[in-house]
Formats: sequence, structure tokens, C-alpha cells
Amino acid sequence: MHKWFQLPIIEGLSSKQAHCDLPHDSFERECGREGFYGPATHMYHQHPPTGWLSWQGNHKPRAFDALALPQSGNTPWDAPLLLSNADLKLRLWQTSKNMDHLVRNGDGDELLFIHQGRGDLYCDFGHLSFSEGDYIVIPRSTSWRIETTSHVSLLMIEATNNSYRNVDRGIVGEHAIYDPAILEYPTINAAFKAQQTEESWQLLLKARNQINVIGYPFNPLDAIGWKGAVTVLKLNWRDIRPLMSHRYHLPPSAHSTFSANNFVVCTFVPRPTESDPHALKVPFFHSNNDYDEVIFYHQGDFFSRDNIKPGMITFHPCGFPHGPHPKALKSSQQKPKPFTDEVAVMIDSRNPLDIGSNIDKVELHDYVHSWRDTTHNNHNE
Repeated sequence: MHKWFQLPIIEGLSSKQAHCDLPHDSFERECGREGFYGPATHMYHQHPPTGWLSWQGNHKPRAFDALALPQSGNTPWDAPLLLSNADLKLRLWQTSKNMDHLVRNGDGDELLFIHQGRGDLYCDFGHLSFSEGDYIVIPRSTSWRIETTSHVSLLMIEATNNSYRNVDRGIVGEHAIYDPAILEYPTINAAFKAQQTEESWQLLLKARNQINVIGYPFNPLDAIGWKGAVTVLKLNWRDIRPLMSHRYHLPPSAHSTFSANNFVVCTFVPRPTESDPHALKVPFFHSNNDYDEVIFYHQGDFFSRDNIKPGMITFHPCGFPHGPHPKALKSSQQKPKPFTDEVAVMIDSRNPLDIGSNIDKVELHDYVHSWRDTTHNNHNE
């Protein structure tokens, strides 16, 4: 067991309340440990911490147009690998076809986020329809396939040798953010029974990152019933009721949706903007010193970013500060919106992530310069 040093020291000019009442003409930067869950120091700077004019080297803020990546093959495992490490693998799969085979991930749990389209998922536990905005948690070694009713693009987040769990909601209780009763699961209904044929089926088992093909003389999705607590689960972002504070900008950790060993998945959904005139109204500058940060942009106006469109991914590896773009910061100070309408999926990874080999084809190479602001007129007033 370890315990962090906790020394509430104040040196020079500062605010006694983080993210509020900043010293005049200053820019706040949070230097935190363990993501947003550990201790932190708040620095107050004369200039934006992201006010660099040049950058050399590959360890930098990056952005990718994930939807523009070329797709090949007919299985989820054919989707290009975007980011990965020993704990997780991130892909974006696009398809308009019904799967004529089953897949099973023996390497870890799978989390699907439906970015576009709708269809039906058939799995060991039954039938479950899905549509845009759904999360689907698929336990390790579950057999599944999808049928599409329109073009489907979905984000795939593998918890390698790992499992997805609920997050600790602390003092707000188990029914805050979303009530567990809102979760849906597959059922053994007429549609599920209708696909239980005696025809030959193939199952693609991914294990130790290799594909094994298993043939059956029947459809192995042949369950007649089940009981227990392990199953596929579905949650739509529209059923998430975010924690809010009208006087304080909450950190991303307040929006945690799923947790796994060494990473967490958060969901940003529409909410009222902070109404306190002295509170920050965009994400604060922060040095997330222990985590790599990935954000997939689903829909809406991304109020802390410029020139980011749905289907894009930003990647901020640890080691440097990041935060709102200059235009977004200035707008939040001069004419803040009363309501945010962005929907995004964030992944915070405790261990460094590697970039897929073909990502440079869809990278926005000038993204590192998007914080450039030569006017020096932005102030947190």
C-alpha cells in the first residue's frame, strides 16, 4: 500500500478554489497524478501553457480522421488498429454487410460504441438490437455476430486480458449518472430462435492476437435459456445523466462510464454550462502526468476544440499540458454558451499507447500547432 504526500501549500498568487476566481490575467494548469483521481497542484501562469510556437519530435498532440481509414475484410478483426498497448486495443470498424460467421474474442472483453447506423446483434445470450449512440459490453469469449440495416461504423475498445466493470459512484450512489435498471441485455426471442439452424457455421476465435477458425455443423448460437450475472449489456449515451456543478467545472473523471485495469472510459454528453461568472466554462489546462488521453468525437459542437468533426480522434500522450484551443477559450470568456451539445468518448490509459502503422495516412499533421495564438490577448478574467 502507498499513500500520496498531501501538503496543501499555497505559494505566490493563486486561487483557493480550483477552476474558479483565478488571479487576474492568469491561466490555470492542473498538474495531477493518477489521472484526475489522485493529488494535484494548480499552477497559475502568465501565458497559456499550450502557447508553443514550434514542436519537434513525435511525442506530441495528434489528431486522426478515423472514418477516412480504408477498410478491408469482412470481420471486426480486419478493422485497422488505431492505438494499442498491453491493456487495450482501439479499432474503428465500418461495415454494411451481415456477418456470415461468428467471432469470439479470447483475449479480453470488448466494448463497442455505435457511431453510425443500426442493426441486430446475435450472441450466446440471445438477440439485441442496436442503434447510433449505443455502448455494447461483450464479455470475453462470447460468440457474436451482427446484421446491419444501414451502414454501421463502430468504435471497438478491447480490454486485453481484462474485463469491464462499473465505476465507483461514491457519495452520489448507485443510481446516479444512470440507473442499472436502464441497462439492456439480449433475450431469447423469436428472432434468436429463427437463426438456430442446422447449417454449417464458422467461428473466428481471436486468442493471443491470432485468428483460429472453428467449424460447426450447426449454428452454435443455440441456447434455449440461461441465468446468471455475466451477459452482454447495452447502454445508450442518451440514458446517461451527467454529474453537474453550476459553480465548478468538474474533471473528466466525474463522467467515468466503464473501468478496467489501467484505463477508464468516460462519456461527455450535453449538459448546462457553468453559470457562476467566476468559474471556468471549458476544460481547464492540465498536465495529465500519468495517463495518455484519447477522445473519439461522436457528434455536436466540440466546445473546447476547433476544426474537429465527428468521427475524429485526438491523442494527447502524457508529458505535456493540453487544454482548450485559443478560440474556444476566448469564446467561453466573452460569450459562453448556456448549454453544451457535444457527445464524445474519452479513454484515459495508465500505460503509454502505441500508434497504428497506417494512421499517418489520416493524421492532421498541423494539429500540434492548433493552439498557436500570436495575439496573446486571451485571459481568464
